[in-house]
Amino acid sequence: MKIDFAKLQYQYQLYKTEIDEAIQIVLNKSNYIMGEEITQLEDSLLEFTKAKYVVSCSSGTDALLLAMMAMDIKPGDEIITTPFTFISTAETIALLGAIPVFVDIDEKTYNINPDLIEERITKKTKAILPVSLYGQPASINSIQTIADKYNLKVIIDGAQSFGSTFNNISDSKLGDFSTTSFFPAKPLGCYGDGGAVFTENEKMALKMKQLRVHGQNKRYHHKYIGIAGRIDTIQAAILNVKLKYYQKDLSLRQEVANKYAKALKLKPNLVLPFLEKNITSSWAQYSIRIKNRDEVQARLDEHKIPTSIHYPTPLHLQECFKYLCYSKGDFPISELISSEILSLPMNPYLSDEEISFITKNL
Repeated sequence: MKIDFAKLQYQYQLYKTEIDEAIQIVLNKSNYIMGEEITQLEDSLLEFTKAKYVVSCSSGTDALLLAMMAMDIKPGDEIITTPFTFISTAETIALLGAIPVFVDIDEKTYNINPDLIEERITKKTKAILPVSLYGQPASINSIQTIADKYNLKVIIDGAQSFGSTFNNISDSKLGDFSTTSFFPAKPLGCYGDGGAVFTENEKMALKMKQLRVHGQNKRYHHKYIGIAGRIDTIQAAILNVKLKYYQKDLSLRQEVANKYAKALKLKPNLVLPFLEKNITSSWAQYSIRIKNRDEVQARLDEHKIPTSIHYPTPLHLQECFKYLCYSKGDFPISELISSEILSLPMNPYLSDEEISFITKNL
């Protein structure tokens, strides 16, 4: 048996007729930039999330960038975030000349530890940027309380968590800005890059819509220094099809996670994902912890079972952030998790036979 980690081709075949037709309509109109499918997508995203405003954009990375640019983040400003995440989270802070200030994670959820945030706040702090890692929203109530106390913004990196909930509220309605990614391997993915920013603030939404088209408030009139941050029309057309089936996909992902948990619960040398009771996850990844990870990963590969490590090196130890002067040992939980974490195949279409094959070999 050969396992497919994400089954992207399988999903395409499920919706092939509709997706091909949607793409062909765009090709026939040749309206590749800011076509009507983008407005349709944004309307559908608002209906799905119940958020007030959404700005679609070119990637999850640019979603973060647009949120920070809308806030007028400047060189020397500080944004508090987690070192246990993909590079985009802190990279976008640094791109604007601001300073990523790292805070260690909770050992159960792998999300930023709210108890450690307040001590890192300074006069230069402008925002807190939690990550909803692997699809599970961070502890937003505690984070929002701290943000309100110090008059800070909350920017949620929800690149992996679109469709998740916190206290029955869509993760896209949390914080001052909630971003997401439509990278192909994400729970809701297009066939290239794409992303979105959600906000309840009309002024910020309008500003981000201008920022994503080079800061234009009308053609060739530039109110802001902006970026080329638009999602293309073909990607929007694809997402319009896939979004119709997304709630079903989320339910299937939860079923796969439940089956993994049932099969692996009696394995004493594994640490399984922990989920808070008031949270639902989009299950972007199903990540376990194991001490002899490299050996296990190699053996699973021999059985044609793909795995991945999200993420092997925390950001404070990455070469590009040397200038921040962090050292090994500064964030011990992040370093521990990064040495043990292992993501198993996760997608809505894993069969019982495949799950059994994976878990028995594991």
